[in-house]
Formats: sequence, C-alpha cells, structure tokens
Amino acid sequence: MTKQYILNLETSKIELHFSKEEYQSLTMDEKKSLKRAYLFSRYRSAWVSRSTNNHYSAIRVAKELGFTDGGKTGERLSYAEEVERQVEKAEARIERFEKYADNAEARAKNLQSDLNSMHGDIAFFTQPIIAGHAGSQRFARQREKMFDRYHRGFEEYRKSEYFRDRAATSEQTASMSKFKNRSYLSNRIEECNKNIREYERRIVRAEETQNESHMETLLEKMEYELDKLAFIHNKLDEIGGVQFNKDNLKAGYLVKIRGSWGTVVKANPKTVDVKYEVVPYTLKYAYAEIQDMRIPEGWLEKKKEVVNPFEVDDIVIRTDIGGNTIIKAFQVVKKTDKSVTIKPILIENNVPQRNNFKIGLQERRAVRQDRHNNFVVNHDDWYLYKYNSAV
Repeated sequence: MTKQYILNLETSKIELHFSKEEYQSLTMDEKKSLKRAYLFSRYRSAWVSRSTNNHYSAIRVAKELGFTDGGKTGERLSYAEEVERQVEKAEARIERFEKYADNAEARAKNLQSDLNSMHGDIAFFTQPIIAGHAGSQRFARQREKMFDRYHRGFEEYRKSEYFRDRAATSEQTASMSKFKNRSYLSNRIEECNKNIREYERRIVRAEETQNESHMETLLEKMEYELDKLAFIHNKLDEIGGVQFNKDNLKAGYLVKIRGSWGTVVKANPKTVDVKYEVVPYTLKYAYAEIQDMRIPEGWLEKKKEVVNPFEVDDIVIRTDIGGNTIIKAFQVVKKTDKSVTIKPILIENNVPQRNNFKIGLQERRAVRQDRHNNFVVNHDDWYLYKYNSAV
C-alpha cells in the first residue's frame, strides 16, 4: 500500500501515518530528518508537521521517506474557532502545569524534611567523623544521604517554579489579553493587509501561468487572512478602536506612549512622530500605541505659511542617485500659490535646454518641502529640484 502524506485543514499541519515497525526500520539519518520536521502526536496517532504555514521542508522530508501526496482532509477552522481552540488548550495546560508544580513542591518538601527536622541540633552538623569507627562511619553515610536529598529538593523547587511560570503563560493565553491591546491588534491588521496584498499579486501570476492548483492554495490562504482581518477588526471595535489619528492630534500636543510622555512633532496618515526630552531624535509610532493625550496649557496651533518660491521659466530637474546626471527636466509655464504647471524640455550634454520643449502634455504638480525643508515639485513619487546652472 502506498504511503501518503495528508494536509489536515483543521490543524493546518501535514500528517504522516505509519506503523511502529515502519518507524523502527528507518535509518538513524531518516529518523533525525523526520524529528526535525515532525512531532509525534499520541492524540492523532501520527507524525504531525512542526510547520503550520510553509510546509516545504515537511513535504520534502515526507517524499524522502517514500510518501506521496494524499490530498487534504477535514475543514479549515475559522479564525474565531482557531482562537477558541487555543483558549481551550491553554486552560487545560493551566490545570496540568499547576498540578505538576504542586507535585514538584510536595516532592521537594519530602526530600528536605529529614534535614529540616535536624535544625537546632548543632551536634548533628558539627559532630566529627572518626576514621575506622563503624558507628561514626554509619552516621557519616546517613548525614551525607540527608544532605544529598536536601540538594535534590532544591531541584524540585526549581521545577515547581518552572511549571508555575508555564501555567502563568497559559493563563495569559486563555484570558485573550492580547486581543485587548490596541497596539497588538493594529500590528496584526497591518500584517494581514500586507499578506493579502502579497496573495493578490501571487494569484495574478498564477492566473497568467494557468497554475490552477497553486491558485486554489493561494485563494484558501487569502480567505484565511480575510477572515482573520475581520475578527481582529471586531476585537478592536470592542475596545473602542484606535482613539487617536491625524485629525485629533496636532504638533505640540503631549502623548503618552509605553508609559512615557512626549511631544508630537508631526501627525502622519498612519503614524505620529514624537520627541522626548531625554532622546535627541524623533521616534515614530503607530496611533494605536498612544495611551493618552493632553493639550499643554497655552498651546497655540502654528500656522505654517507655505509660499511657492518657483517662478515661470524656472527649470526643475530629476537626477540619478549620485546627483551627477540629469534624467528628466521640466520648465515652469504657470504657477499658483501651492502648485506649478510644468512641461518637459530637452537635455543636451547634461544641460536642460530652456524653451526647447519636448512633445508632451503640460502637468500641474504640487509644491512641497522635503525632509530638509527644501522646496520641491512632486512628480510621480519623485521630487524635482530647481536647476542651478552655476553648479
């Protein structure tokens, strides 16, 4: 009978089913390769892949062991069902780890009870051992055993602390506290949107190459990300959503982020630039990270007057990265307070030719300031700078 590997949609893991005799017949190298990619699950009586998303290594190992593709089984859980299952498993782990911790603590007390009962008996700890004396030697062996049990008791106490830490971690998972954290939810939303955009690009390529099998897999993954995105948006709405944004924050406002107060330098579409007194540079944060906000007493909004410095007949250019070669050149033919109308001109020997226009339409473009406060013309995500013939 042909051995087959199966993708369990419910767990998103690859499963290998084979007998104990088949496992024992594997070579040492094959067993090592198997254990690197899989874990044995008593619950499923199968070797289950460590991976849940990218199964490339798991499938490669399965093929090396003689398994062929057995298709899929089960139904994919919704993201809400997946989280619910994680909570159930975490609650079961809490009870199990607390029991382990109690047992380890009981063993520790038992191991140390003999020596603890001798506290106050100075003679027991200070009595010298007489060489060649049978009774003295017996006492020495008994005392050494009690010391050994006492030290092993500390190991059990350490185990108890370890299991209580694991129980605390599981309790945090079971409480779903991360779904009450705006910063966590905001980051997961960005992550989902990024994955969805990537799957959309891959689906287009799969359609172009008519790879239907790959396209089906990509559609399933994108459906999962959309489901996850909806769930996270709902959780964010439950705690009131993101409270602050570009519309209700102004430069000069004070914001509390990660327990510290800083001053808003600039409110961007998705992030806010913040300056702290103890930090010599500006830091950027997502709006979800803002815990609180207040307006300083006497705050006044600064009106920034942007005056268009470009004039008709000025030449604006785009250069290569080194700034030595002119790639494009335009001449200003009209201007307003916030924009200019430009038309492309010819370039000869790396020199823009004024009034020597190329065939092309005029374009109206906004005037902005770059990060160094230089005035520029915004052109298709590139900045055009004023040409200086003296340079």
